[in-house]
Amino acid sequence: MSDKEENPLGPPPWLNAPPVDPYPFEETHDLRHGPDLHPALLGLLPYIGQWRGRGRGGYPSLEADFDYGQEIRISHDGRPFLFYESRSWLLDEESKPIRPAGREVGWWRPVGEGQGDDIEALMMSPTGIMELYLGRLDGLRLEMGTDFVGRTPTAKEVRAAHRLFGIVEGALLYAHEMAAVGQPMSPHLSARLIRVGG
Repeated sequence: MSDKEENPLGPPPWLNAPPVDPYPFEETHDLRHGPDLHPALLGLLPYIGQWRGRGRGGYPSLEADFDYGQEIRISHDGRPFLFYESRSWLLDEESKPIRPAGREVGWWRPVGEGQGDDIEALMMSPTGIMELYLGRLDGLRLEMGTDFVGRTPTAKEVRAAHRLFGIVEGALLYAHEMAAVGQPMSPHLSARLIRVGG
C-alpha cells in the first residue's frame, strides 16, 4: 500500500474516542480509607504512612557533612506492592530550609512462598540512577542490598548500595550506604522520621 492510499479499515477506533474520566482508583497511605490492603503486604503494614523528619548525610568524596529534612510517603492501591516516594531538602544550622535536595520514587514488592519476608524493590532518582534491591523483612526491620544499578551516561557512578529500614518506638529510621565515585561502600544518609499521616 502506498503512502497516498487510504487504509481501507479506517483509523483505529481509539484514535477518535472521547477522553476518559480521571484515574478512577484510589491510592492511600492511610489504612482507614481506600482499598483493602493486599494480604501479601501485611508484614510491611507498619511502614505504610506519611513520614517527616530530619537526617544527616555525608560521603568521603564530599567536603562536609550536611543536615536535611525529609518526607517519605509509602502507599498502596490494593495490589501486592507499595509505592515509595521521598523528597528532601537541605537545612542550615538553624534548621531553616536552604534548597531542595534528593528526590526518589520506587516500589517495594514482597515475593516468595512465605509470609512476604523476601522483598524486591526498585528505587529511582531524577539524577539518572535506578537501583534494583533484593531484601529481607525480619519483624520491623527491612534490610536490602542492590542486585543491579543502572545509570544514564550523565549520572554519577554508583556501583552498589545497602539500605536498612526499621520502625523503632513508632518512628521510621533508616541508614543508606553506597559505593560510588571510586569510593568503597560507605555511610551516606541516615534519618529519623515520625508519622504525620496514615
